[in-house]
Amino acid sequence: MSDSPYADLDRPPLSETALTRALVRPGSLWSSIRVVERTGSTNADLARTVRENPAEGAVLVAESQTAGRGRLGRPWTAPPRSGLTFSMLLRPEVPPARQGWLALLVGLAAASAVRRIAEIEVRLKWPNDLMVGERKLAGILAERVDRAVIVGMGLNVSLRREELPVDQATSLAIEEAVCTDRDPLLRAILREIESHYREWTAADGDPDASGLRAAYLARSSTVGQEVRVELPGERVLTGRATGVDASGHLLVRARDGEHALSAGDVVHVRREPSPEAGLPR
Repeated sequence: MSDSPYADLDRPPLSETALTRALVRPGSLWSSIRVVERTGSTNADLARTVRENPAEGAVLVAESQTAGRGRLGRPWTAPPRSGLTFSMLLRPEVPPARQGWLALLVGLAAASAVRRIAEIEVRLKWPNDLMVGERKLAGILAERVDRAVIVGMGLNVSLRREELPVDQATSLAIEEAVCTDRDPLLRAILREIESHYREWTAADGDPDASGLRAAYLARSSTVGQEVRVELPGERVLTGRATGVDASGHLLVRARDGEHALSAGDVVHVRREPSPEAGLPR
């Protein structure tokens, strides 16, 4: 098979020039857009540049990523140009205690953009997954490097069922989205991130003054659910997710009280309805 990016006409390459012209402008958050054919990890590549002091808003997009990582170091791979794999370098000047909201902000912005452009109903599974029903459409990984934060995203766009990395995943194509063109999708996501990010930083990271917490909860598929949370150290917590606190931590009410979780793998527990379910109280 040809190595040309035009060999698969259903998966055309992104144009760095066109994206730069559309997104990098005076006053924009985005200071540079770089598209590479192949890399190990866009997060790792951007992290190596932090000490060179690049401007906030550097975006790195990879057409193929060979060492992508999800939460807990899980591998994440996909065929070239079948998704959007990109990372952004941000330097939020907000109190450190509120910076846990940054990954949630990116997820909310991406979900809003996908819903508008692709016309797919996307929900947010705390802390970093975009879901269609109970299937994963995208994942987000935020990492602190010195005083910057690198936020990476992998969004499944044109993957076919046989190409999915795990059975619980999905893609825009599988969900019959009205748009699977990666160029307008990436533009919409980055513009939505910029809008939310400016409101959040202008409010000094306050999730309520910026409207971020209310918007996130309105799109959350986790809050209100019975959950099982796999915690570091092989601990497991079960209970009901009741909210997200001022630091972006998930609040879970268990038998021994309420817990605020900064990290963990969340499984939504679906219980069989009781005979009384749906009856007036």
